[in-house]
Amino acid sequence: MSVPNTMRIGPLIPTVLIKKRYLIFYFIIIWFSFIPLFLEFWLYWQFFLYYTKPILFYAFLPLLVIPTYLTLVFSATFIAKIFHLIVNTIHKPRTGTFLRHPSDKDYRYWCIRNVIKRWPFWLSHRFPFPFMNNVVFKVFGVKTRLSNSLFEGWVDTEFIDFGKNVVVGQGSIVQSAVIIGNLLIIRKTVIEDEVRIGSHAIVMPGTHIKRRSILASNSVTTVNQILDEGNIYVGVPAKILKNNYFFEDGLQDKLGQVEDVEALREKYEEMYLKRVDEKHTFRDRRVRKKKTKAQDQYMHGLKLEEGEEDDTFDDTSTV
Repeated sequence: MSVPNTMRIGPLIPTVLIKKRYLIFYFIIIWFSFIPLFLEFWLYWQFFLYYTKPILFYAFLPLLVIPTYLTLVFSATFIAKIFHLIVNTIHKPRTGTFLRHPSDKDYRYWCIRNVIKRWPFWLSHRFPFPFMNNVVFKVFGVKTRLSNSLFEGWVDTEFIDFGKNVVVGQGSIVQSAVIIGNLLIIRKTVIEDEVRIGSHAIVMPGTHIKRRSILASNSVTTVNQILDEGNIYVGVPAKILKNNYFFEDGLQDKLGQVEDVEALREKYEEMYLKRVDEKHTFRDRRVRKKKTKAQDQYMHGLKLEEGEEDDTFDDTSTV
């Protein structure tokens, strides 16, 4: 099944290019990365091509595909890493808010780093085994584990720390840099252990998602937002829905053994969520309306009317 351009997945390498001459890094890396590949094929030619018995050459040729592709990925990563170290020595990457203009040195070198990393990340993502993405991430300084599932999301390539057992959903975006207006904002993003990021969710730069938290599908964090441990966050911007029970010990005992799927669904809903189609009492509807009004006033900076209580973030209110 074909995948539309808006759903294409892989490491996020911004395509911003302020000067065309920076493409020279891209072409040099591609050129030198193919040299070991040509050498490998030449050796194979020398050892297996017998004009009297060419069958061996063609019989083992398919087995050469995976080793040659691995050679291409590692050679591209090696050459790009050399350029990356040289550029970082000239101007060390740093976090902050910078002007999106060619005169800004941090912005220029951010563009150069993206050009340098584009070819190895493109190759590693096309490799049949997804662990190769994590290998290239680690080479370029992103802290991650080989067991992390980053293959299906757009993940930035610097200033990100991943814990263990992290899952990034399809089409989601994890950023450490974003362009807003005429500004480039670079912040360190931290994703701790056992975090789940739903499909099409967006993690903005500087976000810190603590362990065993879930960012639901189509949710968006704000710059420098902190998501507390063991909670489920939903919405734009992301807010706490409720606690995440699915990493707790004894979950199987709480669910129990059920023979009916409907009974399991009811237990699941009782523990995990509150259905929006449930009928609420008059008191529940009144409290919910009052809380919504208080939240709107808080977001717009309005003062509460005389006699009203500020229960905007009162988790004890019935929703």
